Amino acid sequence: MNPAIYMILVVLFVIAITKEKNEAYLAAKIRRKKGDKNEMLELAKQFIGKECMIYMFSGTQIWGLLEAVSGNALMIRTDKAAEVINLDFVVRIREEPRGKKGKKNRCNRSQE
Repeated sequence: MNPAIYMILVVLFVIAITKEKNEAYLAAKIRRKKGDKNEMLELAKQFIGKECMIYMFSGTQIWGLLEAVSGNALMIRTDKAAEVINLDFVVRIREEPRGKKGKKNRCNRSQE
């Protein structure tokens, strides 16, 4: 194949990736203007001290203990470190489910 074809494919791929990130940013910006962040902040406070799965606009998921919610940020303690997440980019917060015997049911993790 011609190297020019490879270059065109790479450029199209990069454009597609940046467009997806811009759409997520614009969705967060619209949500911020509507004033929905206060509602999400109050709802997130219910999960303090619980192990949660945080879903973000970019499609990433973060699992950990929700330690604090203040201002516009979530403080999460993961297995490796503590992380601070901007609440504007959070789509969903889900508490870690437990089975009948009280054990954690982790996706793609071994039972404790």
